[in-house]
Amino acid sequence: MAVNGGKPHVVCIPLPLQSHMKAMLKLAKLLHHNGFYITFVNTEYNHKRYLKARGPNSLDGLPDFRFETIPDGLPPTDADAAQDVLSLCHSMRRNALAPFLSLVSKLNGSANAFASDVPPVTCIISDGFLCFTIEAGEELGIPVVVFFTMSACGFMGFYQLRNLLEKGLTPLKDASYLTNGYLDTVIDWIPGMKDIRLKDLPSNVRTTKTNDQDFEFCMEATQTSLKASAIILHTIDALEQDLLNTLTSMFPFVYSIGPLQLLLNELSKKDDLDSIGYNLWKEESECLKWLDSKEPRSVIYVNFGSIASMTQEQWEELGWGLVNSQHNFLWIIRHDLVMVDQLDFSFLPPDLVGEIKVRGLIAAWCPQEEVLNHRSIGAFVTHCGWNSTIESLSAGVPMICLPLFSDQQTNCRYLCREWEVGMEIDGDVKRDEVEKVVREVMGGEKGKKMKSKAMEWKELAEKATASNGSSTLSLNNLVNKLISMGC
Repeated sequence: MAVNGGKPHVVCIPLPLQSHMKAMLKLAKLLHHNGFYITFVNTEYNHKRYLKARGPNSLDGLPDFRFETIPDGLPPTDADAAQDVLSLCHSMRRNALAPFLSLVSKLNGSANAFASDVPPVTCIISDGFLCFTIEAGEELGIPVVVFFTMSACGFMGFYQLRNLLEKGLTPLKDASYLTNGYLDTVIDWIPGMKDIRLKDLPSNVRTTKTNDQDFEFCMEATQTSLKASAIILHTIDALEQDLLNTLTSMFPFVYSIGPLQLLLNELSKKDDLDSIGYNLWKEESECLKWLDSKEPRSVIYVNFGSIASMTQEQWEELGWGLVNSQHNFLWIIRHDLVMVDQLDFSFLPPDLVGEIKVRGLIAAWCPQEEVLNHRSIGAFVTHCGWNSTIESLSAGVPMICLPLFSDQQTNCRYLCREWEVGMEIDGDVKRDEVEKVVREVMGGEKGKKMKSKAMEWKELAEKATASNGSSTLSLNNLVNKLISMGC
C-alpha cells in the first residue's frame, strides 16, 4: 500500500482573495490534523505573492499538505498588490474550469502525474463563490462541499438576492433611490432576519443596472450552493442560532465552524503546518513593540482589510477624527491602497502628518490577530469584513463600523443592533463624527456596555471551540461526513 493510500484526499480551493485564502487555509489545517491529505489550490499570481511574503522555502517538507496552482485568466502583472476584485471574480468564473478540471484529473488519475503516494481525491472543498467547482465535481464524479467564509446573516443576505430581484426591490429605478429613503424599506419576509432593511443587505442590491454582472455573480453562487453536498459557514451557533436553524431547514447539511483560529489553538499536537502563514503581504511585527509601550485598552486599531479602499477625502477626515479624539491609534494602510512604494505620508496633508506622529503609528500590514489580542487595544475601526469581525469578537474587542461593500453592511447591522458590540460611522466620513464615536467607544457609557458585551462573545467563542463545544462537534460531524464521501 502507498504511504498515504489510506488517507481521504481533500482538494481545497479558495476565492483568490486574502481573507478567503486565510479562512480556507485554517480549515485545511484542521482537516489535516484530523487525518486528511490536503491539496491546496492557489492562483499562480497569488502563490508567487505568498512565497514572496512568507519566503521561498516556507512550504518545503510538507508531503501530505501540498500546494498547487491554476491560472486566474487575467493578463500577467508583476505588481505585488491586490488585484481588482470584480475583474478577478469574473475571470475565474469564465476561465478557471478547464485548468481546475485538468489539475484534479491528474491528482485523481490512475497513473498519478504527481507522486505515487498521492491518494485519490475523495472530495473538493470550494469557496462558495467559485461555482465552476460544482460543475467540475459533477463531471469527475467527486462530491463538492462549499465553504462560505462569512456569517450566516451574510450568507442569507446573498441567498435572498434572487427573491429581491423577482419582487422588484432591485435593481433601483435610478440613482436617486440611493438617497431618497428607499433603502430604509423594511424587508419582513426573510426567515430568521428580523427588521432588516434593504440597506442592511449586501451592497449588490444598490445597483441601478439590469443584468448587473456583479449581482448575478453573487446570486449564482448562493443558488448553486443548493447542488453542493454540504455548506460550511465560519460562525458560532450562539451568535446566529435562529438563522442557522433556518438554514438547516433549507439545506441538507450545514456546518457552523468557528472561530477557526480558536479551534486551531485547541489542537494539542503541533506539526509542520504551524509554519504556514496566511498573509500575502509581509507582516510588520514592529507595531507589537509600539503597542507594548501603551496602557491597557488605550489604543484604537484601524484596518480596512485586504481589498477595501476609500477616497482621499475619506482618508483625511478619518485621520483628523482619530487625531482629534486624543487617543493613541495604530493605523494600517496598505501600499497598494494609496499607490506608494513606501509609507512616506505624502498622501496626507503635512499638518495632519505632524499630528499623527504625536499619537499614531502607521504600518502597511500587521499580524492582525496578535494585534487584536494585545492588552493595549481598546477598539477596532473596521470595514466589517467577516474575517476581521470574527477575529475581533474572538478577542473581546468592540468595533467602530465603516462598512464599504458586499456583506459588510449586513455584518455591521448585526454588530450594532443584534450583538451590541458596534457603533457605525456614516459612509461620508466626517471628522467630527469620527471623533465623537471614538470618544464614546473608548470612554463613554455605551462604550462600557459594548466592551462588556464583547467579552461575553469572547467567552462564548471559547466555549464553542472547547472539547465539547458546538463548533468542535460541528467540525467532528464534518470530518465524519467527508470520510463517508470517500468510502
